[in-house]
Amino acid sequence: MKKQRLKTVAESIVLAATCALLVNVAMAQQTPDAVLQTGEAKISAAQDSQERIDNLAEEAADIEREFKIQNKQIEDLRVFNEQMEKQIARQQEAIVDLESSLEKVTVIERQIQPLIFRMLDGLEQFVALDKPFLMQERKERLSMLRANQDRGDITVSEKFRQVLDAYKIESSYGTSVDAYKSTLRVDNQAREVSILRIGRIALLYQTTDAKSSGYWDPTKREWIALDSSYNAQVLKGLRIARDQTASDIMVLPVQAPEVAR
Repeated sequence: MKKQRLKTVAESIVLAATCALLVNVAMAQQTPDAVLQTGEAKISAAQDSQERIDNLAEEAADIEREFKIQNKQIEDLRVFNEQMEKQIARQQEAIVDLESSLEKVTVIERQIQPLIFRMLDGLEQFVALDKPFLMQERKERLSMLRANQDRGDITVSEKFRQVLDAYKIESSYGTSVDAYKSTLRVDNQAREVSILRIGRIALLYQTTDAKSSGYWDPTKREWIALDSSYNAQVLKGLRIARDQTASDIMVLPVQAPEVAR
C-alpha cells in the first residue's frame, strides 16, 4: 500500500511537471507574436503621435505667420490713423476758417445784391440815353441779367460777374468801329440801311443804294438826313468798319463835346 501510494504521488508530480512544461512551451510559442503585435502597436502609436506633432507644428507655424501679418497690419493701421488724425485736425482748422469766411460771405452777399440792382438800374438808364445802336442785342442782354437775379441756381458772385461783363461790353463800344444792317424810316418809309458806328462819337446810316445818308442827333434824339456830299465819306467809313479797305481819314458830322458842369 505504501509503495502504491508513492507511485501515485510520483505519477502526479510527473504529470504536473509535464503540464507545466507544455504550458511553458505554449507560452514560449506565443511570446514572439505578442511582442511583434505590441511593437507594431507602439510603432503605429508613435507614427500617430508624430503626425499629430507635425500637424501641431504646422499649425503653430501658420499661427506665427498670421500673427506676424496681423502685427504688420496693426502697425500700418497705427501709422495710417496717425496720418488721418493729422489730416482731420487740419480739416477741422479749415472748417473753422470756412465758417468764419462763410459768415463774411453772407454779409458781403447782402451788400452785393443791392449793388447789383443799382448797377443794373444805371446800365439800363445809360443804354436808354445812349445812341440807338444794336438796341435789340443790348436790351436782350439787360433783360437776361434782370431775369438771372431771381434764379437760385446762379450764385451771387456769378450774377455780379455777369453784370461786370455787361459793363465791359458797353465800355468797348466807345473804342471800336462797327457796321451792321438795320431797318429805319427814311423819307417816311421803311428802308434797309447800313449803320456805321464810330465809337460813341458818331452814329450814321446809309441806304443800300448809297444815295441817302444821315446821322443820329442825340439832342433831338432823331435821325437827321445828310447832304449827298457825305455819301462817299459814309461809304468809306462802312468799308473801313468791314475791313474792306485800309483805315483813312473820314469827314463826317460828329457831336460837339458838351461843357462839363
